[in-house]
Amino acid sequence: MYAGLKESCGDFCVIMDADLQHPPALLPDMYKAVSSEGYDCCGGLRMGREGDSPIRSIFSKAFYKISKSLTHMDMSDGHGDFRMMSRPVVAAILEMKEYNRYMKGLFSFVGFETKWIEYESVERAMGKTKWNFRSLFAYAFEGILSFSTAPLKLAGLIGCILFACGLLFMGINVIQDVTGAGSVTSFDVILFAVLMLSSLQMLFIYILGAYVSKDYLENKKRPIYIVKEKG
Repeated sequence: MYAGLKESCGDFCVIMDADLQHPPALLPDMYKAVSSEGYDCCGGLRMGREGDSPIRSIFSKAFYKISKSLTHMDMSDGHGDFRMMSRPVVAAILEMKEYNRYMKGLFSFVGFETKWIEYESVERAMGKTKWNFRSLFAYAFEGILSFSTAPLKLAGLIGCILFACGLLFMGINVIQDVTGAGSVTSFDVILFAVLMLSSLQMLFIYILGAYVSKDYLENKKRPIYIVKEKG
């Protein structure tokens, strides 16, 4: 996809599947949107999942909800790669040189005004999909990691919970020992030590991961700002 956009030279570019799951009949409406209605991009909004298994549809919808909440970007279910873009949009996409290119995230990241046209999904005219559950899961995971550091915060949250549980557990045992309701055993001490050490490990993993994530995002060399049109 990057190579095609790089070699393109027209005022407008279209990205679509060659198996006819993306209806060519939408192209005139897309052209009208980007050429005369003031939109920078016009995409196809997939309304159904004809040909997909129920399990795949459920996991797909769940992924888009999770990714949208983690990345805070407009990556809704049905927003695919099928779209017509003006030259400024293409230039902005090409400006991002990162190797792992999660295109749905990149389209949302550049932030150009987009019109969505609904269409019904149909079965492919020929061939079979190369996407299986494993490859789709890997692609989804890559998409979240490319635009969010939220998974790192989970390690910090777990560390804080373990630390609080350790303090609470030991506090209860000390109170019971002082009041005579119970006594602190060697097992209690060992469990407390395990909780404390585990919490510290998770917290340090979070701190280390935060530094690594900042270096990771810097290495992507994404543009600090994007100019839509120069005066």
